[in-house]
Amino acid sequence: MGLTLAELREGLPEGGLFGGGSWKWSPEPLKLTKAEARKLMSLGHPLAQFQRASDALYRRSASGKLDGWLAELLDEGKPSWMAALQREPGLAEQFPRVIRPDLILTEGGFAMSELDSVPGGIGVTAWLSKVYSDAGFDILGGENGMIDGFRSLLPDGGTVLVSEEAGDYLPEMDWLVSQLGTAWKTASAEEYEPIDGDTLYRFFELFDWESIPSARRLAELSAKGTLSITSPFKPHLEDKLWLALLWSPALKKVWEQTLRSSHLQRLREIVPFGWVLDPSPLPPHAALPRLDAHSWEEVAAFSQKDRQLVLKISGFHETAWGSRGVFIGHDLSSAEWSEQLHHALEQSSEQPWVLQEFREGRRIEHPVFRDDGSIEMMQGRVRLCPYFFTDNAGQTAFGGCLATIVPADKKKIHGMSDGVLVPCVVE
Repeated sequence: MGLTLAELREGLPEGGLFGGGSWKWSPEPLKLTKAEARKLMSLGHPLAQFQRASDALYRRSASGKLDGWLAELLDEGKPSWMAALQREPGLAEQFPRVIRPDLILTEGGFAMSELDSVPGGIGVTAWLSKVYSDAGFDILGGENGMIDGFRSLLPDGGTVLVSEEAGDYLPEMDWLVSQLGTAWKTASAEEYEPIDGDTLYRFFELFDWESIPSARRLAELSAKGTLSITSPFKPHLEDKLWLALLWSPALKKVWEQTLRSSHLQRLREIVPFGWVLDPSPLPPHAALPRLDAHSWEEVAAFSQKDRQLVLKISGFHETAWGSRGVFIGHDLSSAEWSEQLHHALEQSSEQPWVLQEFREGRRIEHPVFRDDGSIEMMQGRVRLCPYFFTDNAGQTAFGGCLATIVPADKKKIHGMSDGVLVPCVVE
């Protein structure tokens, strides 16, 4: 059992997939242990509850039932109309219907680096799941798990709006809707004119709203219930800030009251400890939790050994996806680290940043095709992207999982030309 390089390349859809299939290929899926697969596939419900709890905290802060600093922080950098609209009653029960965590496979389990509600890779993962299933592998999620999952978002048909900024993903979305049937289609987000009763899937980032003439109208109509669009126009839910706010001492009791204890425990197991960047001086007797530092100036002067930290732009910005706004502390020189941290602090009032503990991916060995079709064993590190879909009844189900394997010397794990994309199986 196994695939040849020719079979994989020749099996690509006529329109190609993301990047034209320019990644490296493997004859077999990534093997996970039974325990890893079980934990991975059971994350959907806790993550969906985390998003609902985050939204509840935001709305309570915005209405004065919690301290106002939380909503103010999450509204920073957002247009005032969008910040105001996401508080409307009509959006109260609208949540992302696709949830994709980015999980680094570490020696101690999973470390979540991001929670994406407008993720790419759905079509690629669906295609890979079919191809490797057809070759005889028992793929996690099954041959059609991704396709059935996406269909559950728009069960009676609908339109996937793809922006020019997200245009690299258009081929995979074209292929995906072709598998669903004639009631589903893709359309240009820039050219789309809202129609009452439409059911839409938003495949564009909210920071890009000014490029899409109908964006504000879409948001307003969805708040009125005139049309259905997922993910909803809730920019605060697309911020990485929540991964740091999960650890905020000021919110500890609120999280405990809002989330079931088992869900909170699961989240704290996989989310690295984090901090929101805030240049406000601390009182003389205070310290930054776990950093043993009294100020960000001290953190800027950390030695390489102490810089096992990741600095990230939070969201609502063109650099907030694809690892472009991510800086790994111990991978930078002292001067570069200090400069980048100071830049983040200076920008924090208009564009929030977060800092997280760095979790190193464990080294694995996996077979990879060379260009001539021969196979070599690659030493690599893995990012797992499981996809969860919430249907119209509110049930969240696992659809499939994309593994990205990059050479072991890479500290950032994302789609790249020397990375390998495969689905997963249980060993």
